[in-house]
Amino acid sequence: MADSTIAQNRRARHDYEFLAKFEAGIVLTGSEIKSVREHRVQLQGAYARVKDGELWLQDAHIAPYASAGYSGHDPVRDRKLLLHRKEIRKIEELMAGKGFTLIPLAMYFKRGKAKVEIGVGRGLHHYDKREKLKEHDQKLDMQRALRRGA
Repeated sequence: MADSTIAQNRRARHDYEFLAKFEAGIVLTGSEIKSVREHRVQLQGAYARVKDGELWLQDAHIAPYASAGYSGHDPVRDRKLLLHRKEIRKIEELMAGKGFTLIPLAMYFKRGKAKVEIGVGRGLHHYDKREKLKEHDQKLDMQRALRRGA
C-alpha cells in the first residue's frame, strides 16, 4: 500500500478473515476526485460486487465537494472499479464459496491515481474474534519477555 492513504476500513480487518487482496483503480468524476484529495471518504459499510463481468464499489461515501458548483455528485453512487478480466474471474471463483464477500480495505493514491484495496473475505464469528485477540496478546507477551531477557 502507498504512503498517501486516504481512508481505511479498520473495522473490516477486525470483522473478516481475508483470503486474497487486490488493488483496483476507481472511476471518479471531477468533484469526487477533489473530495478524495481532501480525504473526505468513508469506507465503513461499503462493499463491492461483480455485475455483468465488471466490478462495482457500492455504499462508499465520498462527501460532496464544497466548490463543485451546479454539477455536484451523489455521495453514495455506485463506482466502477478497474481490474483485469483475469483478476475479476479469480474474484468470482473465490466468491463462489459460501459466506464470502468483497470488502474495500483502503483507498490511497499511487502515482497520482486513486486506488482501492479490496479483499475477498469471510466474516468472523464472535468466538473467532476472541481467539484472534488471545493469540495477539500471547504474541505481545512473548515479545515483551524476549526484550526483558535480552
